Amino acid sequence: MISTATTTTSQARRMASRVRGRHARAAAAARGGSSSHVCRVSSLDENQVHYSKRSPKDRIVITGLGVASCFGQDTGVFYDSLLAGKSGVRLLDEFDTDNLAVKFAAPCSDDVFSTEGYIDRKNARRQDKVIKLCITTGKKSLEDAGLVDEELEKLDKARCGCLVGSGIGGMTFFEKNVHTYYNRGPTKVSPFFIPYIIPNMPSAMLAMDIGFMGPNYSVSTACATANYCYHLAARHIRNGDADLMLVGGTEAPVNPIALAGFHACRALSTSNDDPEGASRPWDVNRNGFVMGEGCGTLVMESLEHAQKRGAKIIAEYLGGAVTCDAHHMTEPREDGFGVRSCMELAMADAGIEREEVNYINAHATSTPLGDVAEVAAIKKVFSDTSHLKMNATKSMTGHALGAAGGLEAIACIKAIETGMLHPTINLKDCEEAIDIDTCGNGKVELEVTGAMSNSFGFGGHNSVCIFGPYKE
Repeated sequence: MISTATTTTSQARRMASRVRGRHARAAAAARGGSSSHVCRVSSLDENQVHYSKRSPKDRIVITGLGVASCFGQDTGVFYDSLLAGKSGVRLLDEFDTDNLAVKFAAPCSDDVFSTEGYIDRKNARRQDKVIKLCITTGKKSLEDAGLVDEELEKLDKARCGCLVGSGIGGMTFFEKNVHTYYNRGPTKVSPFFIPYIIPNMPSAMLAMDIGFMGPNYSVSTACATANYCYHLAARHIRNGDADLMLVGGTEAPVNPIALAGFHACRALSTSNDDPEGASRPWDVNRNGFVMGEGCGTLVMESLEHAQKRGAKIIAEYLGGAVTCDAHHMTEPREDGFGVRSCMELAMADAGIEREEVNYINAHATSTPLGDVAEVAAIKKVFSDTSHLKMNATKSMTGHALGAAGGLEAIACIKAIETGMLHPTINLKDCEEAIDIDTCGNGKVELEVTGAMSNSFGFGGHNSVCIFGPYKE
């Protein structure tokens, strides 16, 4: 009989040992080495291979970026806005908010997002926004990777895949058709109702548009979704299933029913009198997250494939991991075991020393429990945090749920590319327990050696990805 009691600290430690052992044995077997060595994060053992020494088939590089957010759909403008400490949060005028307790968000609205040139007008009129964000952003990341026209057609499309996840799927289309059903009857419900609401459709329709016939599916692990996708895409490439993957997260939840639902579970800030200051990670007066939306996609490919086609290499995906808290639908574990082990396993997967990670893009949603729990776990992983810089992208973009990791991966990669970290805004009175540099006083210059991106979701889903500068 399986006990439903909360896992104890001692049980958690035994679980951690078993998890690390399994990962170590699997990694050692793949390398042809001994399985007797336990994965150590504090120092690399003789069987761990530093990412820079892996074969070109096993190294995963980033060659294209695509973004859609409250700041628009240009990656340069996106990161410049973050560096400037600009808030994308505002009072909503897209729909009537009179009956809503929360009247603000960080939408990717029509004044900053356009499908023109990427989706034909008929489909742009009828598709749910979550699909339009995915297709447009995915195509822009291919453009950034130099994969347009003849170069795109040169690819072996059977070895190119799409893996774009969504935490919720086509929520606006769902809401619209529920109203149609009750107000006009079942015969008026759109024939596209089911296809447009299921979370796999953005990734599927992107593949149909560009002709990628390799691995294609969607992950839905709430706010951890995009990082799950990066982790799995890297595995597909390293396992030889694909040479190139178009990967990320997409979400369009800024609508009345989503705002009402998240408010009902007491997740959202209600600071209607100060929308721009409402998202304040680590501040003692934080009172919930701010809804955001958008899409972030990366072109990930093996170093071997990128070199063969003469691609511009922006950065490198070093490694990642996923774990589960197995604890509560919405609250983090008090002992932080799931988050802590996820960070440790990600560094082990990357084959790097913890000292090589000097920047953390934190999950930091501006919730009372989550912000402190994450930092407590970070401090257990990095016993010495003096070399770390940490910031919170969500202080400006709000929380884009399944797309959050997509936006934040781009923030990490732009930090590597520019040598500048964006600030954490609205941090006026920092929690006493937060003694890591949070970039609360403005942008920070830093040569990033390893960027850790954390994403954790409802259901206890934890995901961590590590990016670094490409080194030949």
